[in-house]
Amino acid sequence: MTKTETSRRTVPAPKLRAADIAYDTLENLIVTLQIQPGAPVVEADLVEMTGHGRTPLREALVRMTSNGLIKQMPRRGLIVSDIEAAEHLTLIETRRVLDQLIAQSAARLATPQQRKDLLTCAKRMVAAAKKDDLGAYMQADQELDHVVHAACRNPSAVTAVIPLIIKCRRFWYAFQHEGDIVEGAKCHMLMASSVAEGDPKNAAKGTNALIDYLELFARKIIDN
Repeated sequence: MTKTETSRRTVPAPKLRAADIAYDTLENLIVTLQIQPGAPVVEADLVEMTGHGRTPLREALVRMTSNGLIKQMPRRGLIVSDIEAAEHLTLIETRRVLDQLIAQSAARLATPQQRKDLLTCAKRMVAAAKKDDLGAYMQADQELDHVVHAACRNPSAVTAVIPLIIKCRRFWYAFQHEGDIVEGAKCHMLMASSVAEGDPKNAAKGTNALIDYLELFARKIIDN
């Protein structure tokens, strides 16, 4: 192991800023369809809904606009982007490449604590799935993403993949009646376990299994 790799392994995960917390809150509202596709985005309403201040919410909205989750429409202001089912398979194809890169890097560079956290989040997903607790499932899924993204030490890949993950999560939530939450949790556990083991090759395989699940789910929805 190189000196650089050793030092990178010991870097603690940064604390979330107020804008990051506001972003996660808005992401959850959009993903779980509490704010519907096509709905107008009104800052005052978001302040009341979330309890966050205007400044962090504004920063979160800028980020969401830049990654396509929210659109600026002429004479209509900000609206939540639609779910584009026809383009979803292309999205998954792109996500597969980025997720493999992130998982392989995380397998090499994750700290011991991050490896434990990966398994903890995945176990929470499995437990939530068994209880059919969709809220807890989605929360653990979001936290699992935070851990693996911090562990990979590749902000460029993370920036590129986050909008794709959120759109995949919203797509799954919108059509959850066609999915299998228990199977989804198992696939996330496989991915998390393979990264935690520290073998980049197995991490890529674990990630592929998860993306295969998402692709099959998407094809089922699109074909119907």
